[in-house]
Amino acid sequence: MSASHRTTRTAGLSISLWLALGMVLVADYSLFAFADELPARIDALIAAASKDAPLETASDDATFVRRAYLDLAGRIPSWQEATTFLDSKEANKRVQLIDTLLASGDYSRRMQDLFHAMLMERRGDNSEWTKFLQTSFESNKPWDQLVREILDPDPNNEAIRGAAFFHTKRLDKVGQQETDYPGLTRDVGRLFLGMDLQCAQCHNHLFIESYKQVDFQGLYTVYQNTFIRSDLKFPAIGEKVLTKKTDFSSVFDKVSLTTGPRVPGGKEIEIPTFEKNEEYLVPPDKKTNFPGTPRFRATQFLATELPTAGNKAFANNIANRLWFVMMGRGLFNPLDQQHAANRPSHPELLDLLSQEIVAQKFDMKWMLRQLALTQTYQRATVLPVGTEPPKPETYRIANEKRLAAEQLMNSVLVATGSRDKPCEVDLEKFRAAFVKAFGNVPQDPEVEFAPSLKSSLFVLNDPLVLDCLTPQSGNLVERLLKVTDSAALADELYLSILTRKPTDEERTAVADYLAKNAERRPAAVTNLSWALLASTEFCLNH
Repeated sequence: MSASHRTTRTAGLSISLWLALGMVLVADYSLFAFADELPARIDALIAAASKDAPLETASDDATFVRRAYLDLAGRIPSWQEATTFLDSKEANKRVQLIDTLLASGDYSRRMQDLFHAMLMERRGDNSEWTKFLQTSFESNKPWDQLVREILDPDPNNEAIRGAAFFHTKRLDKVGQQETDYPGLTRDVGRLFLGMDLQCAQCHNHLFIESYKQVDFQGLYTVYQNTFIRSDLKFPAIGEKVLTKKTDFSSVFDKVSLTTGPRVPGGKEIEIPTFEKNEEYLVPPDKKTNFPGTPRFRATQFLATELPTAGNKAFANNIANRLWFVMMGRGLFNPLDQQHAANRPSHPELLDLLSQEIVAQKFDMKWMLRQLALTQTYQRATVLPVGTEPPKPETYRIANEKRLAAEQLMNSVLVATGSRDKPCEVDLEKFRAAFVKAFGNVPQDPEVEFAPSLKSSLFVLNDPLVLDCLTPQSGNLVERLLKVTDSAALADELYLSILTRKPTDEERTAVADYLAKNAERRPAAVTNLSWALLASTEFCLNH
């Protein structure tokens, strides 16, 4: 075994305990959990691209169990869950844990939180949208079906009508501004095709050959025809009768052009014509303020033609985003820059993942399981002292990942023993506070770890966090106060919050701190717990 270390930044700590946290590499590839064909093929492609450069060995069990819980359950494991896993002698316990987490209720909640942040980018919340995401992931709804329901939301289906929130929030007018149809157009391309067509609105993209103005305008034709329905109390969009193509021209040559609805990279569809008074499937009703249902709906066309197995950009986008979720960096990066000039770090691997998720009918849970089983996912994030870290796009070492606000919230509740006390914790208030402190500003994708003064002050001072550290029946601080042996206390403290045992140096520091503060032991135990919660190690998935 080779010793290695991680230096952890802390928030306002005054004792040296928190300046150097010990980690140990486990140079034993038998720890890797892989039994299926695809994980082995993935690892082979990563190894081939690395050539002669060394690949990091497997993470230790403590790192793996924390990583798997955060990625698949949206929280750290409890002290009991971590202890059970670490004490297990089962040879395939990593595979068993992955399958257990994917079958748990925490998985669907994690996916709900993940895709809410990914698709809405902190624009706000809506109970109908939350219900739509929750039921979709509980039933393991395929990605193409989920996207179809978003692109063409059905107001008559109570289970999925909340999907319209994706549109209605973006169609909301802000002050005196015009409805942001270009923004909605851009987001559909970014989030479902991995293509940011914003710079192609007024001309062909200057630097990306494949991003054409006609692609933006064809998608724009669909959305400039939509509006928020006012006759319903839940999110719903209406659509005007589309009678003509969109006129546009490049700002450079002023040549007049037209297009009907089209999927970027696809063919334009002809707009059908109808006899007068025959253009509506269900005519408008002024008494009920019902806007009517046109016979031809461009949103229905888009929902039929965009999320398909034959749309390579669509398949590549979800394969790349799931890879990003598990590995911390997309194969093409940024996630919305899929084009020939931005080559994937591993083109053959992206093709493989895209083909496999199509073959599995866009089963995201299946794909996440395959990725979790790879050596690439299960590698350590630490290196021997003096070793030059490899570039993150090589995946020779596991990349650290930011924790979303929801992951942090759930992990604080688990670590402090407050998760199982719903009567004592206002979860909605808790969540709102964490999103405000740790979430990005609206419309800003949450990709990289970006510590801020706002988030540091929240952990340091917010009553919601501090209340979790007040001794209460069954919570962490109350449990630790019953432990008289300082070494045992340090073990339970570190395992509860950082999901690892402390080093000998850290045990000594804990013992010394408790001895110096023997007359104020409750405050001392609270301070120790708070210090670990405030550490960067707690706020990262490593």
